[in-house]
Amino acid sequence: MGVDVLSVSLGSPPPLATYVEDAVAIGSFYAVAKGISVICSAGNSGPYPQTITNTAPWVLTVAASTIDRAFPTVITLGNNQTIVGQALYTGKNVDTFHPIVYGEDIAAEDSDEDRARSCDSGSLNATSARGKVILCFGSRSQRSNIIARRTVLDVKGVGLVFAQFPTKDVTLSLDIPCIQVDFAMGTYLLTYMESSRNPVVKFSFTKTVIGKQISPEVAFFSSRGPSSISPTVLKPDIAAPGVNILASWSPAASPAIIDNEVRPLDFKIESGTSMSCPHISGVVALLKAAHPKWSPAAIKSALITTASIEDEYGQKTVAEGAPYKQADPFDYGGGHVDPDRAMYPGLVFDMGTSDYIHFLCALGYNNSAISLMTRTRTRCKKSANFLVNLNLPSITIPELKQNLTVSRTVTNVGPITSIYVARVLAPAGTQVTVEPSVLSFDSTRKEIKFKVTFCSLLRIQGRYSFGNLFWEDGFHVVRIPLIVRTVIDDFYAET
Repeated sequence: MGVDVLSVSLGSPPPLATYVEDAVAIGSFYAVAKGISVICSAGNSGPYPQTITNTAPWVLTVAASTIDRAFPTVITLGNNQTIVGQALYTGKNVDTFHPIVYGEDIAAEDSDEDRARSCDSGSLNATSARGKVILCFGSRSQRSNIIARRTVLDVKGVGLVFAQFPTKDVTLSLDIPCIQVDFAMGTYLLTYMESSRNPVVKFSFTKTVIGKQISPEVAFFSSRGPSSISPTVLKPDIAAPGVNILASWSPAASPAIIDNEVRPLDFKIESGTSMSCPHISGVVALLKAAHPKWSPAAIKSALITTASIEDEYGQKTVAEGAPYKQADPFDYGGGHVDPDRAMYPGLVFDMGTSDYIHFLCALGYNNSAISLMTRTRTRCKKSANFLVNLNLPSITIPELKQNLTVSRTVTNVGPITSIYVARVLAPAGTQVTVEPSVLSFDSTRKEIKFKVTFCSLLRIQGRYSFGNLFWEDGFHVVRIPLIVRTVIDDFYAET
């Protein structure tokens, strides 16, 4: 029985190992050489730049995005005012008022107020916390509501309200209520507590609401590019649902403690790029079934060039972070996956094993290391600008000094007779020209090479800017992300 797709939800954070030493890169190279698509998670170290993992160009690296499902949970205060947070709790200690205290006010003797404010491990006084709901504020050093919940459990608290940066990622809590609110809501609750002699709160049961939350957004935790080992390769490649994902769960893994009883779980809600990765694996399996002759590179190209960069209301996709911002290719790669459009991409950027070997040579690895990795005798030849000319469905130039021309080759997988016209949205600070600007395909011409020339309009050390190159035939829209950073030779020169 053959294998068509490998879904690999693992990886190591930076510093990244070289491709000739990294186990995932080496193993996936063999798989892709056999025609097997390898899909990897991007990592959960966001929203910080250069935290992306699994950056080899032959794998498909997946970022995590949100969905339109929310879990509102009402908190009723003793003055009958209400605030709404999010939670995943349907157990006990709801619909009954409980005293509420601020973590900072009940610090343990061997702790301090800063740690107690965020309910860090061992920071709360057990006597003062017993039987109460604890209000905690996430901090720079302790932003985990999971740690806070364990701390509250250890001191026999009956509930947790955790104030944090705005995020749609909700943590499953089966033992005590754990309500997540933003800092504004947390401050409102704290103001009530300070103005009341005996502040109390009660929680409602969590409800599920669908279709009233804008999506998709790039998840706060999803690791971001650019790649710290090969910045000419855009990573991540694609984004897919990875927040609050409900799926079957092995009863043998991580049993839950419910009402002081250990019980296996058959289903669980989880978040992470390990949730978004299998979404893309499923889509790749469908594409492979519909197009069995497509290579892993062609399938990857189809996904990237047809992905969406807008939410369901036609607004530009945003990325969770500090602060929220308009998402860019370092957040989501080509964009959010669109399986229907990926089925009929029109054009694809194809590659094979020899291209990846040339890529390894261009990175400067020696012949013996590459030969050992690829199990083929390799003698590298110098090739100018091969890294930017690798036939990816994106163009990333981390150091644009003056003018640079890169090339790509597209293969027609749409109607035999097709004419595509180029349209460019140039990255800020650059001028971009495409030659030829019209691609004409017929029964004898299925592949066409084109060149893209970038001219820097800035004489400063710049930051990354983003644009797009579109190939359009009236039906298909093939979008190629353009990522450019301008640099100058004398930036570090003494003045």
